[in-house]
Amino acid sequence: MSNITDVLALMIPILAIFMGISVALLSVYLDARKKREMFQLYHAERMAAIEKGIELPPLPEGFFLDTRKRDSSPARQRRIGLILLFIGMAVTIALWQTEHRQFWWGLVPLGIGVAFLISGQLERREAAKPPGGQASDLSAPR
Repeated sequence: MSNITDVLALMIPILAIFMGISVALLSVYLDARKKREMFQLYHAERMAAIEKGIELPPLPEGFFLDTRKRDSSPARQRRIGLILLFIGMAVTIALWQTEHRQFWWGLVPLGIGVAFLISGQLERREAAKPPGGQASDLSAPR
């Protein structure tokens, strides 16, 4: 019975790593296939227009840009920061209460969450600053 639990204990992290890498590779593959199909469709449309003698339509705005734009608004930064902050606090407290010496690992997501919160605040201040105007009092030389 102990042999089976040892094998299972070994297989769980291996499967987790394998599945994580598989999901990432599948995502990259599906995104590349979607882009290829989009380019093929647009190329076929342009070739049909050339054959018929129709004026070629202009390229759509942002056709070659990444379709998965990441929103880096201060609100998103704050939301991610709060989520990671509370996950880090929960992991740290949970491991500390079970008297594990590894409770310090909970400080990793906590620190990343704090970094996101600070980044969100800095982006909000930067967005609120008038263009070409005076910098805030914090950056003024003393």
